[in-house]
Amino acid sequence: MASRNIPIKYTEIFINNKFVKSIDGKVFSVIDSANEQKICEVQEGDEADINLAVEAAKNAFRFGSPWRTMDASKRGSLMYKLVELASRDKDYLARLETLHNGKPLAESQADVEFSIGCLRHYAGWADKIHGSVIPSDGPHMTITRKEPVGVVGQIIPWNYPLLMTAWKWGPALATGCTIVMKPSVNTPLTTLHMAALSKEAGFPDGVINIVPGRGSTAGNALSKHMDVNKIAFTGSTAIGKKIMKVAAETNLKRVSLELGGKSPLIILPDADIDEAVSFSQDAIYVTMGQCCSAGSRTLVHESIYDEFVKKSVEAAKKRKIGDPFEKDVNHGPMVSEKQFKRVMSYIETGKKEGAKIETGGNRWGTKGYFIEPTIFTEVKDSMEIARDEIFGPVQLIFKFSSMEEAFERANRTYYGLAAGIVTKNIDSALMFAQKVQAGSVWVNCWNSQRPQTPFGGYKESGFGRDLGEEGLNNYLETKTITIRVPQKNS
Repeated sequence: MASRNIPIKYTEIFINNKFVKSIDGKVFSVIDSANEQKICEVQEGDEADINLAVEAAKNAFRFGSPWRTMDASKRGSLMYKLVELASRDKDYLARLETLHNGKPLAESQADVEFSIGCLRHYAGWADKIHGSVIPSDGPHMTITRKEPVGVVGQIIPWNYPLLMTAWKWGPALATGCTIVMKPSVNTPLTTLHMAALSKEAGFPDGVINIVPGRGSTAGNALSKHMDVNKIAFTGSTAIGKKIMKVAAETNLKRVSLELGGKSPLIILPDADIDEAVSFSQDAIYVTMGQCCSAGSRTLVHESIYDEFVKKSVEAAKKRKIGDPFEKDVNHGPMVSEKQFKRVMSYIETGKKEGAKIETGGNRWGTKGYFIEPTIFTEVKDSMEIARDEIFGPVQLIFKFSSMEEAFERANRTYYGLAAGIVTKNIDSALMFAQKVQAGSVWVNCWNSQRPQTPFGGYKESGFGRDLGEEGLNNYLETKTITIRVPQKNS
């Protein structure tokens, strides 16, 4: 078993390339959700700390600053250096991620690799962002210039803290923005370590600033700050709506939102059942269901429904629950007591609504915030557990009779983050991909995200895209420059 004895190196706010204490001296405790023990105390940022961080980012973005005058290729070189340092520390980062998040170590190791890949991808973009020359009418020469939007506020969740750091930093740094990031109070440690690596890499003062704090204080202060030009938020739909309102009421700052989901996975009768069971379990139980794109609604054709349920129950019972540092454990605890209580409340609601628990539904063990892998059947679309994002290890298996019915029910939600289908029929897959209202559609796979592939939602799952070339657009302004010339020639 990998050691839980991990040295905690950074617990302070990071502003202007320095680790500092919070202005009012407040701290919060970071808890190991596998044993409910305190890992450490971290300085808690508030509005005053956000103000300092924004001022540092604003100064770093001033016209003529080292960051603004740096060659784009040099920005890319700094990002490549950050990739090199993160690769050097990848074992430490993975263990630290598991310690404060609770996900199995193998998942954290995969997250670290994806994070490194994401930063590497955007490092390559740094000197490939450019405008164009437009053949405008009249005696004019028109060019467009792609410019960084400026100071960006980034608010990230606790389920993928390191990965979300990379997803947000990558395009912001490649385009030349400066950053004030607020990580969750549950999981700030890997982001703070990355901040230290950014200094070691040589990023100028004020380009990257990290203020751990609560959403109601630090997050709100960042969202309403008049010198912040953009907010990027990943989290719940309810908070996303609040951020939009605050942004509109202040300086009409740009907003990109990656929010919740209630994603459908459709299993057609021609699917390989064993393969479909494996896909569906990966879809819902990754990070113990604490994943915005979790496949939390499994719709199975009636002709294979009973066999699918039987095999799903068998597979869920085989999942190894326990200390996420232990070898072969693939099911860890919820991230916090609050999240544990939320998920257990939904399980009780499902029982009261008349859904049938096929397996799980209970706390596992007496210490730590563990919930058994849970499967509900006899679920109706109108039930609360079928409508709301549970964000836990709770699979709902529905029965359908026709492909048309399945497609219609897949869209019967106010979310639209992801969707999937398991089938051997390419016509069925392509028809589903066209009809489903979701930002990502996976055919015979799930959560197949890569640094190059855009990710984001339809409807109340948000707008704007992370990852890929499209992820750059959130951080760029287009300036049109038109010059009158004595004579224009082709």
